Amino acid sequence: GTFTIRLLQTTTFQNTSFVEMEGLGLLEDIKLGYLDTHTWSIHLYQPWVRSVLPQADWDTFEKLLKVYFQEFNHLINKGSMERDIPYPFVAQGMAGCVLYPHKTSQAFAYMGYNGQDFLSFDTKNATWTFSKDTKFSRYVQSLFQNYTSSDMLEIFINDSCVHEVKMLLHYGRAALERQ
Repeated sequence: GTFTIRLLQTTTFQNTSFVEMEGLGLLEDIKLGYLDTHTWSIHLYQPWVRSVLPQADWDTFEKLLKVYFQEFNHLINKGSMERDIPYPFVAQGMAGCVLYPHKTSQAFAYMGYNGQDFLSFDTKNATWTFSKDTKFSRYVQSLFQNYTSSDMLEIFINDSCVHEVKMLLHYGRAALERQ
């Protein structure tokens, strides 16, 4: 069948000094794990997910997420203050890929702002495009385009996402069949 993995991010900017974040990984509707932003560690809901990556890769992934979230918060706060964006506001992100039955795949990445489409990632050209042309959307687009998170995203989407889905399907077949 068709299988989709999604990494979800929700960041609520209450004011310039208080930010709440959540990160969640899903395979179809199965919760795989979440990022604890107090300890910066990944907590897994499914024991079989641990087998997908060696421990060193999990450690690296946690460190990359920590750096990404901290930089994201700092730079979005900075841009919102410089552009007089009113607080509070919510930034949402979703990245992942779909594995189709004929061994083809499609990757995706989107950002939302206060529940509205904001940016999307063109996986073929590795560029961010905005849904609405505003000072803030241009700032975030240029930020993402020039920031290393776009490089990490491109590697995840084009290189590792499909491989990870295949590994998750291998280890989580029983859980998926129960759904």
